[in-house]
Amino acid sequence: MSQTDMTAIAVEGGKGSAADMKAVQLPRPVPGPGQILIKVAHAGVNRPDLIQRMGFYPPPPGSPDTMGLEVSGEVVTGAGRWKAGDQVTALLGGGGYAEYAVVDARHALPIPKGLSLLEAAALPETVFTVFANVFEHGGLKAGETLMVHGATSGIGVMAIQMGKAAGAKVIATARGADKAATAKALGADVAVDATTEDFAEVAKREGGCDVILDMVGGDYFAKDLDALKTGGRIVFIASQGGGEVTLPIGRMMMKRAVITGSTLRPRAPDEKARLAAAVEATVWPWIEAGKIRPRIDATFPLAQAGKAHAHLEDGAHVGKVMLTA
Repeated sequence: MSQTDMTAIAVEGGKGSAADMKAVQLPRPVPGPGQILIKVAHAGVNRPDLIQRMGFYPPPPGSPDTMGLEVSGEVVTGAGRWKAGDQVTALLGGGGYAEYAVVDARHALPIPKGLSLLEAAALPETVFTVFANVFEHGGLKAGETLMVHGATSGIGVMAIQMGKAAGAKVIATARGADKAATAKALGADVAVDATTEDFAEVAKREGGCDVILDMVGGDYFAKDLDALKTGGRIVFIASQGGGEVTLPIGRMMMKRAVITGSTLRPRAPDEKARLAAAVEATVWPWIEAGKIRPRIDATFPLAQAGKAHAHLEDGAHVGKVMLTA
């Protein structure tokens, strides 16, 4: 390996299963204007990575073809507010499954006080997603009620904690009694085992929901609408239970419901920079006050990224699955 090469993870044949992931040698990326080069310490594994590995969800223009949407590490080449030697965590368009990564300097944030580099690498994808969808699109305010589906996923764990930090009541749903109990332990005010309980009925007993964060879709949607207060907001970030729903327009009108959703990765660099600044101003103080702590489920060496994907696909994890470069 030359000094300008690095180890990174690729998928044999361009797309395939977790078993098709392998370590390869690639040229070390060279930062362009306004970009920093990071020597990666840790990288987060996220569901969009799985979708990309299967041949869907391509990286935005200008981003590496390789997977990996968040990292932490040390700045090698500085730009903007960063200089060599600074420790950062960053949101990437791709390329995090590697020993080095480049990123727009505006999309990197300092390591919150009290957190390790490993914990900090677990923040960007989940925190940015929850902040954009629950607080910006969903407009969650203190005193309102947030429902979080998929409560023990990386996004779910963060949404529970961020909702509580903002002063909201949180109702969490999960599949299985153990996961529901875990959601309660993570800070949810009410936890629902969606395999045995009707979450809409539970929500109505609790006074209804102002914001629902839904990564399931499918048959959850009708119950979301039922659980919603008048003037409530349903925010979609995925559709793991089905990408098509039936919308009863009259019921939506009666509830004055707002139904929205978004993706994070394709957003323009300036928009991600705006979001990064908002996250640093609002969420970093919550983390440093001890109100939020990333939960790490498992950590794998970079070369075993395929095992990390298999573990995430298995669905038994609570919190984040991580790689160590």
